[in-house]
Amino acid sequence: MYALIDCNNFYASCERVFRPDLNGKPIAILSNNDGCVIARSNEAKPFIPMGAPAFKFKKEFERNNIHVFSSNYALYGDLSNRVMATLSKFSPEVEVYSIDEAFLKFDGFDYFDLKEYGEKIRKIVTRNTGIPISIGIAPTKALSKVANKIAKKFSKKTNSVYVIDNEDKRIKALKWLKIDDVWGIGRRHARRLKYHGIRTAHDFTLQSDNWTRKQFSVVGLRLKRDLSGIPTLKLDEVKTKKNIATTRTFDYNYRDYEKVRERVATFAVSCAEKLRQQFSNCNAIMVFVHTNEHRKDLAQYSKSIVVKLPYPTNSNIELSKFAIKGLELIFKKGYDYKKAGVIVMDITPEREQQLAMFNNSNPKHKDLMKTIDQLNLTLGQQKIKLASQDLDRTWKMRQEKLSPRYTTRLDEVITVKV
Repeated sequence: MYALIDCNNFYASCERVFRPDLNGKPIAILSNNDGCVIARSNEAKPFIPMGAPAFKFKKEFERNNIHVFSSNYALYGDLSNRVMATLSKFSPEVEVYSIDEAFLKFDGFDYFDLKEYGEKIRKIVTRNTGIPISIGIAPTKALSKVANKIAKKFSKKTNSVYVIDNEDKRIKALKWLKIDDVWGIGRRHARRLKYHGIRTAHDFTLQSDNWTRKQFSVVGLRLKRDLSGIPTLKLDEVKTKKNIATTRTFDYNYRDYEKVRERVATFAVSCAEKLRQQFSNCNAIMVFVHTNEHRKDLAQYSKSIVVKLPYPTNSNIELSKFAIKGLELIFKKGYDYKKAGVIVMDITPEREQQLAMFNNSNPKHKDLMKTIDQLNLTLGQQKIKLASQDLDRTWKMRQEKLSPRYTTRLDEVITVKV
């Protein structure tokens, strides 16, 4: 059996842990630079759509008494780690699926009452972290996702824990779940399925294997079998990212090439650091820039380019060089740029490299990068930089509504007045 544990309205719940006065009140969380809404509490959802530009919804925030916060990733990340550490005590096999979701595998739990066990997990996680969770338990990963949706949708009836443990429950759940809401079915695939008269998850499982594979490849076939109760999707104990991105909205519009160039170089360095953390190299890099689409009074321009690397690398020096090369090809003068980003792709394990006769990554960079990482870890982030970066600049996002980092900064720890 598998369990999917999902933290309820995670970002909003994190804010409430140290602000219990916000319980039951509408909350909205903003993206980097306080740009748009990326998370909402249930109380805020009727008033604010996901992705709403913050500057356009100021009156809605005030009219509906919505408490607005800048995204506090230091706090969210730390509370997520605490949730995952607590979950690891209930099963030896855990897959951290995202910042607020995890799969547990229950092998050898044949004589456990899994409904009761799930309620115990929920109680202890909430007690240890203050974060409310919903739990779906089923014979496969895809079905545990379905069970979790039921646990969350009918929380009062299920006590936020639902178990699919027989065929009748499986069929009833799949008939209830719309095809749009099936895990792994995107909008494009959902439209295609509806065209063929497939409206629910149950309809999808009734299709033949040959038809499903022809329409959606082997990935769709695996999902269909998993939903049919045949364990097909395995637990990924360690997930290596297939793409790594560093993107930022600028604090103001950049027209000068040198300023954009410095940002792109810094983003490439950040991607290189993330590659080294998972012991990977990349073989291609995408660079993009675009103007502010909300400023209709300004000329608009958006462009991206993928640079295929001559060799796999995770070196700050080499990746920033290739990123700048890509920027040179897409940058146009006369535009006010608001955002840029770097995405490293075609990621391969660091230990598995196909060397060429003449053109390879500089072997001296490996020890150099190790030293830079150690120094930055000891002295603080980005103390050691490349010459192409601004040595005096530390990237600072606009976070006008940032809550304290209660759990990671001693000077911002909660104060109790007695």
